[in-house]
Amino acid sequence: MLTDNIIQEIATEQVTSSSKCFIGANTIEASLAEIQHNHIVPSYTKDLEPLISIGDFVQSTYDVVKHYLEGEEILAPSILLSHPIKGRIPEARHKQASELLEHEKTIFYERAMFVIDIPSITQEIDGQPMHLSIGGVKSYSEDNFNAKKGALESFKLFVGFQVKVCNNMCIWTDGTKLGVKVRSIGELMDTTMEMLNNYNPQEHIEQLNSFTNYYLTEKQFALMLGRARLYNFLPYALKKQIPPLLYTDTQISNVAKDYFQDKSFCRNEQGDISLWKVFNLLTNSNKASYIDQFLGRAVNAYDFTQQIANAVQGKQESWYLS
Repeated sequence: MLTDNIIQEIATEQVTSSSKCFIGANTIEASLAEIQHNHIVPSYTKDLEPLISIGDFVQSTYDVVKHYLEGEEILAPSILLSHPIKGRIPEARHKQASELLEHEKTIFYERAMFVIDIPSITQEIDGQPMHLSIGGVKSYSEDNFNAKKGALESFKLFVGFQVKVCNNMCIWTDGTKLGVKVRSIGELMDTTMEMLNNYNPQEHIEQLNSFTNYYLTEKQFALMLGRARLYNFLPYALKKQIPPLLYTDTQISNVAKDYFQDKSFCRNEQGDISLWKVFNLLTNSNKASYIDQFLGRAVNAYDFTQQIANAVQGKQESWYLS
């Protein structure tokens, strides 16, 4: 359980301006203090011991970041929640919903995502400033509530860069841990520290910057999007042979729209578009994903763009451009 002093310390810090902009699908904003004071903590049904709460997840990650990046400007976490699970205290079980008092209502959220921005660590790609961001995702749907304390609990962690102009999250495989399984907050903090130790921000920036060197013509871009729309309907045997694209038809349509309309990442006057801009059109459309799908698609956007870059360079063939 966090102390009130710790909660107050974070709550009074400047909240990052990225806020809800990094994801917009069916979420609400919440402060750490609100989560800690007002949300119940899910418990195992067999022994009523608590699972790791969303508040403790955010706090432990924040503590690791403060320690690892001591001396840097570290903003307070931006936390987004979805899929509320509402209840009431036993004494109010017979009341009409309209008669419930605030203290008689209970709530926790099944899914949460948070981001901690470090604006003092910045880079620039194609004239766009970016700052380092670290965060995590929690979905209680991945946990076994019928177990006992000590069972493995699931988390996702990430570190990457966020484009300042639009808060697009630029993440790659080496900056994520999508299948974290831990038994305690201590193990979770150790995993977070391991991820930060293994992450190479300069290599990440160099990989992202390389996308500015390669372009698609309008015909190539249209072919790529057309193939992307076909991908989800391919026969299973053929689909297994093709690198996946995890985006929905609606998200692919948004990429097509932004090719013409996005102020920062649209095509040039000749209709050509750099792969850096293609990557950002994908990450921008990813903001419509649910919390539990966001990181997987963010990593997929990088892998997909890298595959297209390899095809443009002639290093490998790509079904999406064939």
